[in-house]
Amino acid sequence: MADEVIVDALPYIDHGYDDVGVRESALAMVEEECRRYRPTKNYLDHLPLPASSPFETPLMINEFERIQNRLPMETLSMKRYELPPPPSGKLSEVSAWQESIENSMAQLEHQWVRSLNLELMLDYGTEAWKSYLEVFTAMQAKAQLQLQQLKKDMQDINWQRKQAQTQAGEKLRALEAHWVLLVSKNYEIETECVELEKVIKAAREQLAQLAPPSVEPEQTNGHATKEEESKAHDSNGDMKEEGEEKEHPAVEAPNVEAPAVEATNQDEGEGSNDS
Repeated sequence: MADEVIVDALPYIDHGYDDVGVRESALAMVEEECRRYRPTKNYLDHLPLPASSPFETPLMINEFERIQNRLPMETLSMKRYELPPPPSGKLSEVSAWQESIENSMAQLEHQWVRSLNLELMLDYGTEAWKSYLEVFTAMQAKAQLQLQQLKKDMQDINWQRKQAQTQAGEKLRALEAHWVLLVSKNYEIETECVELEKVIKAAREQLAQLAPPSVEPEQTNGHATKEEESKAHDSNGDMKEEGEEKEHPAVEAPNVEAPAVEATNQDEGEGSNDS
């Protein structure tokens, strides 16, 4: 979300907030941000206006209109608390005297109501005050319970935040240690590779110094001449014949005499002559 604020601070595991100069640097950054921030429009335009009309009384509406029109406020009239006689020009008028009598009767009724309220307060004021105190005490106890519940909820939330940040801190420290270990191993491997490259380079230079100069055979466009090919072909034929002789050596037939065969032939001839 665009309006979402990501807080990357972990106050339960981060350190260094109480160091010298940290608070001053943070305040300086805030002042710099406030100095550079110049809103070009009202940043509350996207919020709806509060609906205050249901709570406005006719007196409030008239007063708001008076303030909007910049009219002076009417002074408090004390006429109802006065008993003036009719004006000197209206002393002979009955209506003026009637108005004065009605005003005096209203003042008298008001004073009678005040005295009645004082008498009622003397009779029932103590009990009414006690009842009020009981209601007020019950309301205070209920508010105290709500306050304790809110404090408990806040404590639970803070404990959950601390637990989550402590676990995250252990994981971050383990990952950081693993990262440091991998970086150290990579550095050691790179150092060993550099040393091995130096050794290989030195060995190659030493071999190049010890090796005799090699004579390359003459070639014509990368192909051997015909004489060289014929010589190679003859040598290959001789080598082939020698190999065949070695594989099939000549076996001489032994001279075997057959005296017994001749003797048997002579005996058969003599026998035939006798017959």
